[in-house]
Amino acid sequence: MSTMTEAAAGNAIFQIGTSDDVVRVRQEVRTRAVAAGLGIVDQTKIVTAASEIARNTIDYGGGGTVTMQPVADGTRRGLRLIFEDRGPGIADIALALKDGFTSGGGLGLGLGGAKRLSNEFSIESEPGKGTRIVIAKWK
Repeated sequence: MSTMTEAAAGNAIFQIGTSDDVVRVRQEVRTRAVAAGLGIVDQTKIVTAASEIARNTIDYGGGGTVTMQPVADGTRRGLRLIFEDRGPGIADIALALKDGFTSGGGLGLGLGGAKRLSNEFSIESEPGKGTRIVIAKWK
């Protein structure tokens, strides 16, 4: 079951451990993207990116969390998502971002696709310690 913890300044932390959690993350990202004033195309982009990374958090990281943060910079508003797991990590991040690469049974489009769908994308990973991916979409 997905759990949510409210944090400071409108942030919320969601556990990701099951397919049902991925659905809940998608729904919550859409709600928060609308609240940030993102248009339908940008809503779809961040929901799709979030779905891909949430699925990877389960499939490759053994589950984890996503922190959702409303963000503002002057008149710009947006949504930042921070995915974290304590899984085996990614040995070669550059290779993992290449389309067609997969360490599982997927198409190998998830990480690279999520990067293309986001205005901001960063990934940190250490083998044996886990992975942290940050994405943001701005209006």
